[in-house]
Amino acid sequence: MADKDALRALQTRLAERLQQVRDEKAGLSWLAIDCAGLGLLVPLTQAGEIFDLGTLLPVPHTQPWFLGVVNHRGGICTVVDFAGFLGLRVSGDAHAHLEEARLLTMNAGLGVNCALLVDRLEGLRHEADLYPAESDDNDAMPGLAQARWRDATGRVWQEINLAELARQAQFLAVAG
Repeated sequence: MADKDALRALQTRLAERLQQVRDEKAGLSWLAIDCAGLGLLVPLTQAGEIFDLGTLLPVPHTQPWFLGVVNHRGGICTVVDFAGFLGLRVSGDAHAHLEEARLLTMNAGLGVNCALLVDRLEGLRHEADLYPAESDDNDAMPGLAQARWRDATGRVWQEINLAELARQAQFLAVAG
């Protein structure tokens, strides 16, 4: 008899938890990255895979922020120094920051076979853990810069829109 009561109690708790999950409002989630000291939030829906740099093959006559190509899962993937592209550091200086650097591919649905070199991964962030931060300088990156957020430690995070980045003429014009 005790087993039946325990099973019923478990089923009741599971049903209540499932109802709670259904009633919860879906929040935004991001991959937090660091580029030259700037905290950036990439929507998980726009991010692809994360992988180590590997062997980078340079491509001549390209922009300084265009680092070259790498083999990723048997295909060629272009590599952009994201901090260099954003003007956060001198383009071409990315090799000095490779200790914790990773490549973050853009979601295949964005139509750009590209990986962004980021200095460091900072984990996942969820809307419930962040607070809107006052911002008046998003004009520096029109369309690409979205809301600013602040975490419990006071660090400010700039949300970015990779879909907008994938449409920018400057980003697509890699020839130097």
